[in-house]
Amino acid sequence: MNKSLYKILGIGCVLWCFGACKKDHPSTLNTTINQQSSGVYISNEGNFQFGNASVGLYNPSDHSYTNDLFKSANSRPLGDVCQSLYFFNNKLYITINNSNKIEVVNPSTFASIATIIGLESPRYFLPLNIQKAYVTDYKANAISVVDLNSNALIKKIQCKGWTEELIASNGKVYVTNKNSKTLYIIDPLIDSIIDSIQIGYGANSLQIDRFSRLWVLANGNPTNNELASLQLINTLADTVIKTFHFNTMNEQPWRLKINGNADTLYYLNKGVYNLPINATQLHSQPLIPENTRLFYGIGIDPITSIIYISDAIDYVQKGNIYRYQNNGQFINTFKAGIIPNDFYFKP
Repeated sequence: MNKSLYKILGIGCVLWCFGACKKDHPSTLNTTINQQSSGVYISNEGNFQFGNASVGLYNPSDHSYTNDLFKSANSRPLGDVCQSLYFFNNKLYITINNSNKIEVVNPSTFASIATIIGLESPRYFLPLNIQKAYVTDYKANAISVVDLNSNALIKKIQCKGWTEELIASNGKVYVTNKNSKTLYIIDPLIDSIIDSIQIGYGANSLQIDRFSRLWVLANGNPTNNELASLQLINTLADTVIKTFHFNTMNEQPWRLKINGNADTLYYLNKGVYNLPINATQLHSQPLIPENTRLFYGIGIDPITSIIYISDAIDYVQKGNIYRYQNNGQFINTFKAGIIPNDFYFKP
């Protein structure tokens, strides 16, 4: 859930169309997942407070899409607002933001393994080893520490504000915060914030490049006349190497991604922009214009470099997915679930 919690404003529209929506009934689910040599999992937030979040699977070889894998496998809904997914140790961890939980499933069958509860408004999940993971949170003013053996919340690391994406590098964990100019650094051996780096306001996403450098995208703060920024950080010294500022206050870039070679960045900013990691300035024109669409999520296939873009349309109906070559040439489009927000490429 993002974009100033847009979905609260859209509940009236959802109520109007809810009765007319048809549910998907995918068949032969286990065979579909197991026999695919490749595939793209798509997380669909669903309508806020309607409990219709889902995870779907797209097969690029025959262009088929199977929606709501969890419900088909477990005969119960996934929950309210599917925020993010993470594959780890032969399990898939599905963070359900407004249901305050993480569903743990077998990625081959989508059968439930466990449910991690006790979270306030979880956002992103990061395993540190086979025993422990961190979970960021919108409301908790803390980062949750989860035991992966018992699938239980064991403690919290106090951290004021809306913590968002996080990543591990050089034995440290870097955590973005959308309500500050601070990038937090955690020592995972002691589960404590040990340092921080002053960056642009409103950091929302981050990536590690091929030289083990950290890129952080922040959407700024128009109220305080603070421009959005993209910053490059040396994770050995924990210092800012380079800062790119965006040109105007109405730019709020987000969804920073990197390709399989870790040498080209991509992000959304009313269109899809790309940026080689050796660039000296931001591109002034998008690689893929948004036009009349509402770009909401982006993913880069690590093998083929094909770009996947989700269009939330109106935050009510099922969204569109657009596929492009990395040079911006259109390939095809298909329907996904309601409010598709991210892409996860099958190992």
